[in-house]
Amino acid sequence: MTITYRKAREEDENELFNLAAKLAASFKVEREAFSHVFQQVMQSEKMEVVVAEMEDGLVGYAYLLHHPAFYANGTISWVEELYVSDEYRGMSVGRQLMDEAERLAVECGSRLIALATRRAGEFYASIGYEESAIYYKKTF
Repeated sequence: MTITYRKAREEDENELFNLAAKLAASFKVEREAFSHVFQQVMQSEKMEVVVAEMEDGLVGYAYLLHHPAFYANGTISWVEELYVSDEYRGMSVGRQLMDEAERLAVECGSRLIALATRRAGEFYASIGYEESAIYYKKTF
């Protein structure tokens, strides 16, 4: 089983949509809105998507944002989404996607990388992340 990790390309849009739709718990991912966001991500130097690809298609992705933060005295990176298809969980795909996200964060000069999770705390702790804050949201 060979899995390749690389930055997303325009031709990945349909497969990424299908994966994102499986990740979503709070919202239903709508195709037109996804396409709009996907195009913004592809055109931005501050947003990146890393994919895990097998011969027959994508099996996971990590969506990463880079932005300045006063408290960190510079750029930080935020993992907005991480998803691995059910059948590939427990096979280090998520770990490899996070390794790629961390590499990209270092590459752009980030001082730290962070994320919020509701369901995968044990996974992130197992790869060296520590709990740091409580996450609040307000939906519009």
